[in-house]
Amino acid sequence: MRMSTLATLYPQHLAELHRRTEQALARGGFDHLVVPSGTSHYQVFDDRDYPYAVNPQFKAWLPLTRAPGSWLVATPGQKPKLIFLQPFDYWHVVPSAPSGYWAEHFDIVVIRKPDEALQHLPANAARCAIVGEPQSALGAFVPDNPAPVVNYLEYHRAYKTPYEIAMMREATRRGVRAHRAAEHAFRAGASEFGIHLVYCQAAGQDANDLPYNNIIALNEHGAVLHYTDRDLAPPSPVRSFLIDAGAAHHGYACDITRTYALDRGSEFQAMVDAVDAAQLKMCDQVRAGTDYKQIHIDAHLALAGILKDFGVIRVSPEAALATGVSSAFFPHGIGHGIGLQVHDVAGFAASDSGGTIAKPEGHPYLRLTRVLEPGMVVTIEPGLYFIDMLLDEVKANGHADSVDWARVEAFKPFGGIRIEDDVACTDGAPANLTREGFDAAA
Repeated sequence: MRMSTLATLYPQHLAELHRRTEQALARGGFDHLVVPSGTSHYQVFDDRDYPYAVNPQFKAWLPLTRAPGSWLVATPGQKPKLIFLQPFDYWHVVPSAPSGYWAEHFDIVVIRKPDEALQHLPANAARCAIVGEPQSALGAFVPDNPAPVVNYLEYHRAYKTPYEIAMMREATRRGVRAHRAAEHAFRAGASEFGIHLVYCQAAGQDANDLPYNNIIALNEHGAVLHYTDRDLAPPSPVRSFLIDAGAAHHGYACDITRTYALDRGSEFQAMVDAVDAAQLKMCDQVRAGTDYKQIHIDAHLALAGILKDFGVIRVSPEAALATGVSSAFFPHGIGHGIGLQVHDVAGFAASDSGGTIAKPEGHPYLRLTRVLEPGMVVTIEPGLYFIDMLLDEVKANGHADSVDWARVEAFKPFGGIRIEDDVACTDGAPANLTREGFDAAA
């Protein structure tokens, strides 16, 4: 992305953050928003650090993801202040001095020791909304995460600025490149662990840089929704490959899932193609005014229709949904919000003052229940899986006759199918960031 584009988009993004912050502070009765970047801390009974993860409220303001011990201070009507820890340290790489398209928009103070931040924070901690994790406490500046402030900021984080969409497109480009490399490694006979290494190499990011732990699943392992064991040797024979893996850019995430059959002419690949076609129709539902819960329910009906077409179930899609049979094959939600976090915050928020929009009865794993509006970015990830414990519940609940168990046995060695795209809601047709990325890389 051209620096001139970022130089144009970023000030607009910053202006929106200022507007939100002013409103949030007014809700809570505070004068300043104080955001620690987070700290490194040791594992219990050890001298090893836990992997550092930057405070999402911090990286919302600036593209710094490796700046532990730093602080942001935002005060209405004033230029935001960055208190940047650049320690004297010969054991580790010291963070580079702040620079780039964003730096001119901050008053930047460089400190050498964490305690020096106290000299530059507001005089009265009681007048500050301090948003962060407990380990970031410094003197009187103890993160208290006041609900009126956090509720407002998190609710409005669902609405991405053009700058944020640009960051997510960059993350997607990186993720698509790595997905293509992973598929090539799969077809070349690599193991799960080998595919993972190829993915990281192509993404240019290791496990701590990626936005979540890669799911690299061959054959039956595709039926484990969050499979991360990664066998060192490929199974024999290899039948299928499910990969759920993302990438990050300046703190923003992409989340992409694809499923492949080794035999492109197999019946399992035909089922993958059917799920892919249905998923595209679901992505087209990401429009302003659409209740995300309805997309989830419609996904159950569409997936049950595929199961019926392939002879896996004997009942209508409506009956499969009503009896819970569809949930045995599609046990998770249709997706979630995404942005600074893979599972972005405030998915159930009724308003920017708080409250909760309930999940549909019988669908406990849906992560988003809001009505879609322009600026929101969500994932659409339908799936079909052959999971013994869930299929046993179908039998136990008296619905065994709804399923052709011989067909289940035929598909079980392939594990499952999941297709996932990141889709932005606009004033018109949705923008499928993931498909755009794959098309551009073709």
